[in-house]
Amino acid sequence: MRNRKEALVRSILLENYESYYRLAFSYVHQEADAMDIVQEGACKAMAKARSLREERFAGTWIYRIMINTAKDYLKRYEKEREILREDMIASPEQGEVDPELQEALDRLSVQEKTLIILRFYEDKPLSEIAEILQENLSTVKSRLYRTLDKLRRELT
Repeated sequence: MRNRKEALVRSILLENYESYYRLAFSYVHQEADAMDIVQEGACKAMAKARSLREERFAGTWIYRIMINTAKDYLKRYEKEREILREDMIASPEQGEVDPELQEALDRLSVQEKTLIILRFYEDKPLSEIAEILQENLSTVKSRLYRTLDKLRRELT
């Protein structure tokens, strides 16, 4: 029989699958790779469900696992990903992304890209981003401001 934490994690994973997929896709730009990341992240979350300290933070805890899984994936497969990446990247819900914007996003650090993804692709409020990234709200605000300024300069 499953314990309560495992059932909660399973429920959140099923409820937010599409959101986790979009998150992973925004890192790797490949459908199959994004699905692999979500599957791997879900397996990690289920395996570690009993170690969840506070059930009320389960959602942000799982997002953190998905982000870390995506970052790990990028580290492991960076060379292969560069070879396979297309010039025009299609976002699963928003149509095609401007190639110039995509190039500017690709030049961002993983931390900067994570902020942009959570805020604008996942439409997360700043307070939740702060929880996910385990940072102060003011830190998230200032980093997002600097990242957006950097993107503006790159695009002009």
